[in-house]
Amino acid sequence: MIRALAPLTSLVALALAGGCSPAAGARPVVVELFQSQGCSSCPPADANLARIADRPDVIALSFAVTYWDGQGWKDTFAQPAFTARQWDYAHAFHRANVFTPEVVGDGVRDGVGVDPAEFARLVGHGAPTAGPTLVLAADHVAIGAGPAPAAGADVWMVRFDPRVIQVPITGGENGGKTLPHKDIVRELVRLGGWRGAAETLPLPAPKPPGLATAILVQSPQGGAILAATKA
Repeated sequence: MIRALAPLTSLVALALAGGCSPAAGARPVVVELFQSQGCSSCPPADANLARIADRPDVIALSFAVTYWDGQGWKDTFAQPAFTARQWDYAHAFHRANVFTPEVVGDGVRDGVGVDPAEFARLVGHGAPTAGPTLVLAADHVAIGAGPAPAAGADVWMVRFDPRVIQVPITGGENGGKTLPHKDIVRELVRLGGWRGAAETLPLPAPKPPGLATAILVQSPQGGAILAATKA
């Protein structure tokens, strides 16, 4: 069932679509949407993500999950690795199951993300600045020194498509509709670990044409995101 959309106040509209710039020393907020083309509740959350996707203070990532694929339509972008990432968050949030849509902000807060006011809350008012510095080049990422979790952190590379992709759906709950997707994730690769020392990690090559790259330094198993950048 699709949750009814709340009235879009001017404050929420500004939070969703505003042209904010990161504050000095701040990093982008990472907003992850877990969704499926087979889920009729997902299009409003997709639309909310698309409204903020081009903001410089946000890294918006749309992960297509696989567990709707047996319900009359196989998602054209879904990968098991994306479903596994959502399960990591479910375990971290002490939940017994996963759901769509789900929006996760900076690895520490989550919700459905259909209501614009709730979505704006999940985006939040900026990310912490305590993580390591990241410098992203064409073939590597340089990670600065800094305090690290006791168990270390994972360094993830996410390649995503910043374009709006229109997908005709011919089966399942959204059958007969054409759904727009923006910032849809196409690759998720763990580059290595980080334990507080400065280091440089190579990026997989070649980079597919048209895709953007995000780097996330994250506490293990669905923990908090410590640093992030995109290019």
